[in-house]
Amino acid sequence: MIDNFNRFVIPNLDLLAHGLWVTVRICAVAFAMAVAMGAAACVIRLYVPGVRYLAIGYIEFSRATPIIVQLLWVNYVWPELFGFPQSVEWAGIIALAIQSSGYLAETFRSGIEGLPRGQIEASMAVGMSRSRTFRRIVAPQVLLVMAPSIVNQLAVVVKASTLVSVIAIPDLMYDALKIVNQWFEPIEVLTSVAVIYILTIFSLSAIAKRIADYFREKYGLAAYA
Repeated sequence: MIDNFNRFVIPNLDLLAHGLWVTVRICAVAFAMAVAMGAAACVIRLYVPGVRYLAIGYIEFSRATPIIVQLLWVNYVWPELFGFPQSVEWAGIIALAIQSSGYLAETFRSGIEGLPRGQIEASMAVGMSRSRTFRRIVAPQVLLVMAPSIVNQLAVVVKASTLVSVIAIPDLMYDALKIVNQWFEPIEVLTSVAVIYILTIFSLSAIAKRIADYFREKYGLAAYA
């Protein structure tokens, strides 16, 4: 096994590093888009009665559709209907963002609805506007309470990104499968890729936890153990 590792993994570290960079880039952009889209869908569902059912339909669609279907749909159907995306990488980013935004919208909604109404009423009683109440009272507490769920969804995005290889995005999994198909030695290559994904997700979780704990202490909230 060591010999195969030295023959098939070590010489291809540059290729795997390139694939990892593509994975990181796709996941970062997709997750940022998912947070923005999820927050918008949540706000519309809660506070805009006229189009509330459109937001509900979007959330249910994004959560109920398998990611592989969304990838193929965005990559092959959207260019015909809308003229974009123009690249497979953006197709992967959009598909990942659509699916995660539905879950994040429900995460944000549960956080907002779980906030004691007394705090909002007290802020309104002292003359704070609705927008300022949301920025200063609602948003900080919701984000801190929902931090574990948000980080978990980021991990889901990273794991789901392994499927973007089906539309020929040269991510980590795509490059790993290229090596496997060349030498037909999957054990060492795929094991190394699994370890890379594990280390990536654990690193993201550790960083996110430290940031969340810092802000909990700053705002006087108890940190999670």
